Amino acid sequence: MNLASLDLNLLVSLDALLQQRSVTRAAAQMGLSQPALSASLARLRRHFGDELLSRVGNEYRLTPLAVQLKELARLALAGVERVFTAQPAFDPGSSTREFTLLVSDYWVAVLGATVAEMLAEEAPHARLRLTANTPSAVDRADQVMLGTDLLVLPHGFVTGLSHRDLYRDEWVCVVAADNPVVDEGLTVAHLETMPWVVTFHGPTAATPAERQMRMRGVEPVVQVITENFLTVPGLIAGSDRIALLQRHLVEQVPLNTGIRALAPPVEIGPLIEAMWWHPVYDDDLEHVYLRDLVSRAAHQAMGDACVLP
Repeated sequence: MNLASLDLNLLVSLDALLQQRSVTRAAAQMGLSQPALSASLARLRRHFGDELLSRVGNEYRLTPLAVQLKELARLALAGVERVFTAQPAFDPGSSTREFTLLVSDYWVAVLGATVAEMLAEEAPHARLRLTANTPSAVDRADQVMLGTDLLVLPHGFVTGLSHRDLYRDEWVCVVAADNPVVDEGLTVAHLETMPWVVTFHGPTAATPAERQMRMRGVEPVVQVITENFLTVPGLIAGSDRIALLQRHLVEQVPLNTGIRALAPPVEIGPLIEAMWWHPVYDDDLEHVYLRDLVSRAAHQAMGDACVLP
C-alpha cells in the first residue's frame, strides 16, 4: 500500500466514528458538519470494503471488522500524535501532554495520589489518565503499549518491554476479624480448606502470590473472583473466606472494616512492583521525565526501605 496516497485525516474520522458509533456525535466531536463526516465515512467504507457502521433499529452498531479496527485506530492516532508533537526539548511547566498509565486499583490506592500531586505541581497543564490494567490489555501489552505510556505491574506477566523496578511490598492473608477458625494461627490446612476470594483468576491471569502458592502445592478453593483489590475487604468481612492482599494496601484499610491480616504459613516471596514501557520510548524526553516522576513518587510514598535501587 502506498501510504503517501492516504489522507491521514481519515484516521481521525475513523477513530471518532468508531468511538462514537454515530455520524452526528462524531461530527460534533470533530467540529465538522454531518455531511462532511458522512463523506469521510463513505470513503472509509470504500477503502475497507466494509460498512463499518451498520444500522440496527435506531442505532448504529460496529461490524466485526470495525470492532477490530476500533483499538487499532486509537493506537495509530496516538502514535501519529506523538510524532507530530515531539519537541527537541521538554519543559514540564509548559507541557499540555496527557500521560496514560495502565494500573491496578491497588497502585492507585498506594501511589496514585502522590503521582498526581507531583505532576500537578511540576507540569500544571499536563493531564494524568489512569486506566485499569485488565488481563486482556496485559495479554496484548506489546501492542497496547505503543499507545500507552506506562504499565505498572509485577514481574512475570509481560516480556519484551523495557522496565524499571519501583518498590517492594509483601503479601499477607486477610480474614474476617471475627473468624474464630484462625484464632490460634493460620496453617497450610486453612489455606487448602477455607473458601477463597481471588483476584485476576484465570488461565493467564493470577497474582504472583497465587502462583507461588500453587507451586508449593496449595490449590485454593475459589469461591469469589474479583478484578479489583479494593473490593476484597468487603468480601472477607463477616465471612469465613480468606484472601491475599498487599501489606501496603491493607495498612490503608480503615480499622473498622472488619478484617485482620495474618502472615502466610508458606513462603510466598515479595511483590516487586515495576513500570513497563515500549522500547520505542526509551529515549523519548517526555517519557524519560514521566518515568523519573513515578520513581520519585514511589520513593516519597514508600520510603527508603521499600524503594528498589
